[in-house]
Amino acid sequence: MKNDNERGGSSLDRRHLLQAGLAAAFVAPLGALGAQAFAPRAVAPGVDFSEFPLCRTASDGAALTGAPRKLKLSWNAGAVCLAPLPVAIEHGFFQKQNLDVELVNYSGSTDQLLEAIATGKSDAGLGMALRWLKPLEQGFDVKIAAGTHGGCMRVLTRTDSGVGKLADLKGKIVAVGDLAGPDKNFFSIQLAKLGIDPVKEVDWRAYPGNLLNVAVEKGEVQAFLSSDPLAYLWLKDSQYKEVASNLDGEYRDKSCCIVGLRGSLVREEPQVARAITQALLDAAMFTSQNPTVAAKSFQPYAPKAATLADIEGMVRYHTHHHHPVGEVLKRELKAYADDLKSVQVFKQSTDTAKFAERIYVDVFAV
Repeated sequence: MKNDNERGGSSLDRRHLLQAGLAAAFVAPLGALGAQAFAPRAVAPGVDFSEFPLCRTASDGAALTGAPRKLKLSWNAGAVCLAPLPVAIEHGFFQKQNLDVELVNYSGSTDQLLEAIATGKSDAGLGMALRWLKPLEQGFDVKIAAGTHGGCMRVLTRTDSGVGKLADLKGKIVAVGDLAGPDKNFFSIQLAKLGIDPVKEVDWRAYPGNLLNVAVEKGEVQAFLSSDPLAYLWLKDSQYKEVASNLDGEYRDKSCCIVGLRGSLVREEPQVARAITQALLDAAMFTSQNPTVAAKSFQPYAPKAATLADIEGMVRYHTHHHHPVGEVLKRELKAYADDLKSVQVFKQSTDTAKFAERIYVDVFAV
């Protein structure tokens, strides 16, 4: 087994406790946590910003002057892979760029989120490339400025299921939380590359995200797809194993989450667009280099079942050191668009090179 599920022992009681805690954390909408849970805390002193050489060159342009620029940034507060956001608030990365950023917890559909960014209800947002690209094909005025990290999607099964590799899903029933979700898109692409038709040769079944493991326990499915933190926490139980993840093979060096900016912000205030992107890249690098500190920053947003050690484990697993911009980002976006065409998510008539050119922006080019 090539994953992290050796990290702790298991028992029936522990499993039921985990399931109860996860269900309690995810049945209610994330917005129900209330404004207090997302209030920024005091900036921690003593961060030496000169320690981020990969990002410093890009930020050599003129700093924003005057009163801090207020911005709204949308995110899914339960997504542990977005740990750099509370890091940026708590450790002064937005403040360094003279930004006053309000984090807005968003749990609506992707179309609604992109519309909110495009129409100015939010100035920026973070989300998964394989969830955003299809709606962006329709023409939302949102520009992708950077990737933020890789990793967080996994295929899980019972250790005694007989499913040991991705190709074993051929002819199987697989549970997913969303039939149009990024994890289903991603692993459908991987199956297609193995010569398996993900439409005809895999039976995908939709279940509530926090009950995916119940489907496999009941024998209704042979495997299920999930993202962290749920996937990581389920792997603490030795009855489960990881079959595949989006850090396998060539995807180890690709980003799965991206930063989207309001198109009018990019055009009218390019310095502001650069400043918020730079703050997020710096926070991502800090997260990569200081996973224990980052885990503490994210802990108020994590499900109660997740310990600080769990959060740190997830932060270390996700590739926060990988955050492409410019031509590298454009190539990754085109590659994902090509992949989505291969599984009939994108229209076959879409010119993926022109599409990538249209949706990305290099905020550091000027």
